[in-house]
Amino acid sequence: MNIKTKIRAFPTIPNKNICLPIGPMLAVQFFYEKLNFFDIFSKHKSRGFDLNSLLIGLVSYKLTENFSIKEAGKWLNQEEILDILNLESFNERVLYRTLEILGRNKEEIISDILSSLFLVYDFEETDINLDWTSIVLHGTKGSSQNNLINSLHSLV
Repeated sequence: MNIKTKIRAFPTIPNKNICLPIGPMLAVQFFYEKLNFFDIFSKHKSRGFDLNSLLIGLVSYKLTENFSIKEAGKWLNQEEILDILNLESFNERVLYRTLEILGRNKEEIISDILSSLFLVYDFEETDINLDWTSIVLHGTKGSSQNNLINSLHSLV
């Protein structure tokens, strides 16, 4: 048996370089512009931090890290991210207020986003049912599960 005792890799030396996934942020910025989200969201906040920059940052964060809003605040407050988004350092409460604004205006925002999607991609207009439940069934094996769900609906 031959046992190797020599380390073949070079030891890593810590430095101040950072690694920042720029792809998700560029993708979010591209579709934000393409779908005209600047106009959709700008009308809901006029003072303080730019709502659009915060939203681009939040969506980019969710695509890369996807942890809590508190962690999103730390991620977004990195100097490099702030430079890309043209923001100044901020407290995490700013993100909670941003989400509060979105929640208060969700019906209008959803309507505007749908209008933009239909305009840009020429989707056929159909009825839309928003379902906020977490039950999703696909395929042919779901028939017994469908019966269970129908039974539950009949009880309500």
